[in-house]
Amino acid sequence: MFLAMREAVESALTETLASLEYPTDDLGIERPPEDVEAVLASSVAFRLAGEAQAPPPAVADEIATALDSETLAHISAVETQGPYINFLPSEEYFASTVAAAQEETYGQLDSKDTSVVVEHTSANPTGPVHVGRVRNPIIGDALANAIEYAGYDVERHYYVNDAGRQLAVFTWAYETFDEADLDEQPERSRIEYDLVRYYRKGNAVLEDGDEETIAAAESEIQAIMQGLEAGNEATYERVSTVVDQVLGGMRSCLGRLPAEFDEFVKETQFIQDGSTEEIAERLKETEYAVYEDDAWQLELDDWGIDKNFVFLRSDGTSLYTTRDLAHHEWKFDNFDRAVTVLGEDHGLQAKQLRATLDLLGTDTDNLQQVLYGWVNLPGGESMSTRKGTGIMLDDLLDEAIHRARQEVESRLDDRIRDDDLTEEDIQRIARQVGIGAVRYDIVAKQPTKSITFDWDQALDFEAQSAPYVQYVHARACGILAEADEEPPADTIDATLLETDAERELIREIARFPAVIEEAAEECQPHTVATYTRDIADAFNTFYRECPVLDAPKEVRQARLALVVASRNAVANALDILGVAAPESM
Repeated sequence: MFLAMREAVESALTETLASLEYPTDDLGIERPPEDVEAVLASSVAFRLAGEAQAPPPAVADEIATALDSETLAHISAVETQGPYINFLPSEEYFASTVAAAQEETYGQLDSKDTSVVVEHTSANPTGPVHVGRVRNPIIGDALANAIEYAGYDVERHYYVNDAGRQLAVFTWAYETFDEADLDEQPERSRIEYDLVRYYRKGNAVLEDGDEETIAAAESEIQAIMQGLEAGNEATYERVSTVVDQVLGGMRSCLGRLPAEFDEFVKETQFIQDGSTEEIAERLKETEYAVYEDDAWQLELDDWGIDKNFVFLRSDGTSLYTTRDLAHHEWKFDNFDRAVTVLGEDHGLQAKQLRATLDLLGTDTDNLQQVLYGWVNLPGGESMSTRKGTGIMLDDLLDEAIHRARQEVESRLDDRIRDDDLTEEDIQRIARQVGIGAVRYDIVAKQPTKSITFDWDQALDFEAQSAPYVQYVHARACGILAEADEEPPADTIDATLLETDAERELIREIARFPAVIEEAAEECQPHTVATYTRDIADAFNTFYRECPVLDAPKEVRQARLALVVASRNAVANALDILGVAAPESM
């Protein structure tokens, strides 16, 4: 209902401003403060005061008087408050919201018949996923979910770097050393933990070995890179032996979040099909191409970039960024919109990529690049797969589950433990809460801000955290289980939901589709996390002030319907964030 109301307000305001001969380019529509009964407000009078040569309150009164409020869907009245024009909801607005939210799919928007590829994670397949990179799959997965909820046809892609020097080093090391040469045992019994030891051994030899050994190794590494560039099938198979095994282990780790992918796109695809070579030739022919410092480069000063973009080495081998250009042209041949989630260290590369695509004539209006800051742990542990230092994602998730179990058990008395919850239940809740806490705490922050993960904050059942929101869902499920009924939508009398607490909760439920739309269009999944805290607060107020099961029959039915609506909105918001919605906690 909120989206329909907003559309009606936008249309009416545009028509009214035009009739008053005011510009209509910025309507100033916003969410009013909590102490205002309106659902929407407009601050357009501020912008128009100069042109009208009148104070903003007078302009607001003029516009409000000219508005035909009786024709506005879901609006009961239009009022001014100083310079603001406030739009108050009708009874039908509240009733329609409760009715719509009885559907378990509530919040999902109509199909837009538009395809979107969301590329995220794309960590080099050189070993286990470490904590420093965990923000990428969490943000990427939540963003893909939001875009899908918004009605788009979404594919989730992992772009595999299987052609760079790191993989050539890994392949050489894997083929050169055996178990007896390795100084460490695998930290876990999964394949990437086994194989990463070869990668670390190879790098150690390249750093500390004798000159003859290093020279021989570098010769073989270069041969592997040249073989890949030449499209040598045997070389691809050698590298794939390593890459595919490591990716298998990484997928198992990411599946714990969970973060799953529709396709793993290998960059060697764009060498084999000739598109990388074609890109390089096209770039050479542009007026921005120069050959200096033994490499082909682009001068991108016209795009405000003062660092040259290197796209071809002197030996004819391409770079990751060159192959990524071919990758992005392939994306736009197959999808209407492309979203890429990148670490902040890729900021310059992202700018160079966009500028070069523009230079090549590719329309980049539908390319959105989401950059995120680092995740740190207290103490600032370093993160390096090459050196074998840092905290792995598996370790973080294990610790999260362990801490969540301790917290869950501390809240259970012996009766509940013995009579209601089995060991399997406790472990399930610990997993849902623990992993949910990690995901929520990370996705709830604006992507551009670096964050330090804090256990106490993430697992705080009383604060605005995943457990806090999950508990609201569990509480709603508990009420409905005890009532043993969900009233049919056509029997609900929403006019009985008239207290401030009930009305505020309905307002929050109504906003949910608009929150999804904003998160999807602006690529900001943290807005969904903010919404879950708002609706959780509103539900808890309703729970404290409005008895459900003990209310008179008709009121009881209406309040049960409101509980169903809340449950559905909270469950789907958590689903977007990739956080489980437990039915009991």
